[in-house]
Parts: sequence; C-alpha cells; structure tokens
Amino acid sequence: MASTLISKPTLSSAFLGQQLSTRGNSKSSAPSGLFLRGPRCAATDTPYGGNIPQFPRVNVWDPYKRLGISRDASEEEVWSSRNFLLNQYYNHERSAESIEAAFEKILMASFINRKKTKINLKTRLKKKVEESPPWVQNLLSFVELPPPVIILRRLFLFGFMACWSVMNSAEAGPAFQVAISFGACVYFLNDKTKSIGRAALIGFGALVAGWFCGSLLVPMIPPNLLHPTWSLELLTSLFIYVSLFLGCTFLK
Repeated sequence: MASTLISKPTLSSAFLGQQLSTRGNSKSSAPSGLFLRGPRCAATDTPYGGNIPQFPRVNVWDPYKRLGISRDASEEEVWSSRNFLLNQYYNHERSAESIEAAFEKILMASFINRKKTKINLKTRLKKKVEESPPWVQNLLSFVELPPPVIILRRLFLFGFMACWSVMNSAEAGPAFQVAISFGACVYFLNDKTKSIGRAALIGFGALVAGWFCGSLLVPMIPPNLLHPTWSLELLTSLFIYVSLFLGCTFLK
C-alpha cells in the first residue's frame, strides 16, 4: 500500500493543485460577483410605486382644497369626494393616507361647529329665561321637557283619538273619545305628580282651555274648508285633544 501511494505522487499533487486553484478562483471571482449584483441593488432603490398614480395634492395644507371641494360643501359631497379619490389612488399608500387625513379633519371641524352651535343655543335660551319678567319665570317653572319617547307615545294616543272622532263624525259625537282622553291625561299626570288631586285639577284645566280655544276659533274657519259632516262639537274636540296632550306631556 505504501509503495503504491509513493509510486503515484502525481495524483495527489494534481488533486491538491486543483483545490488550490478553485479556492483561488473563488476569491478572485468575488469582485466579479459583486459587480454582477450591482444593477439589482440599483433597481431596489427606485422610488416607491414607479407606475402607480400618485395624488397630486398630497402636500396641500387646506383639507377642503386637498379634496377639491368648497368650504360650504355638504356632508354627502365630502363623502363622495373622499370615495372618488380613494378609488383612484388606493394603491399608493401615502396618497391614501393624505386623503383620509383631510377627510377626518373636515369631519372633526364639522362636529366641533355643531357642538358649539348647540351650546350657544342653550346658552342664549337660558339667558333669555333669566332676563325675562318674574311672571314668565314662574310660568316656565311649571313646564318640563320629557324624553322624546314619551312625547311620541302620547302624541300617538291623542292623535288616534282625534282620528277616531273624525271617522265616526257622521254616526255619533266625540263625547266618548273626549272622556277617554281626559282619563288618560289624568293618569299620566298622576304618574308624574304622584297626586291624584293635582292631576285631576291640571287635566280639567287643560280640558276647559281646549274647549274655550275651540269655541273661540272654530267659528272663524271658513265653512268651505270644512267637511259637511264635521260639526262644531267635533272641531272643538280636536282642540281639546291638543290641549290635553300638551297638559299631560309638558306640565309638571
């Protein structure tokens, strides 16, 4: 074995020479490899979204001008402009962010203006009440504003009574409907005041006020505007329904 290896030195020397040559070639070829990869690095440095359309008003400070609308534009116009621009430039991230930022600024400004208007209206009303004469302040102390749900429910009830009276105007008078409405008014007032005597007094006052207004105003209505079956009693009952509704809903 040893003699065989010694007798063939050319194989090992050739093999070692080939390894050295390949190592040398790998070191010498490194610069050429970097040179070949150079254009790929240059391609990655191109601006973002080469062929993607970009929003031309990205840097416009005024949000209305950025969206291309006027300052008195309605909410529908603001939404329409925002959706239209996003459909065009949604592929470009910076453009989409600029459009959304302008849209949010406009919505926030609209919310603040509406809040200020509501606050100013309440302040003005409160100031007018404070500056009103004492008898007006005493009168307003008996009035309250219930939740909208209660107003709608009671409006539906007395409106139903009015429609019932009109539909039965040719058959009978509205005495039964007026009695039911008066009972409902007393019930609502008793639930509010917790005093049946006070509730009955306020309800009776609302009934008399409605009857008085109806008796005074109905004769002033031209006859050609009224249905032939609508009597004076029916028209007066309509005023009573309105008076009972106001009494049991807004009076304390």
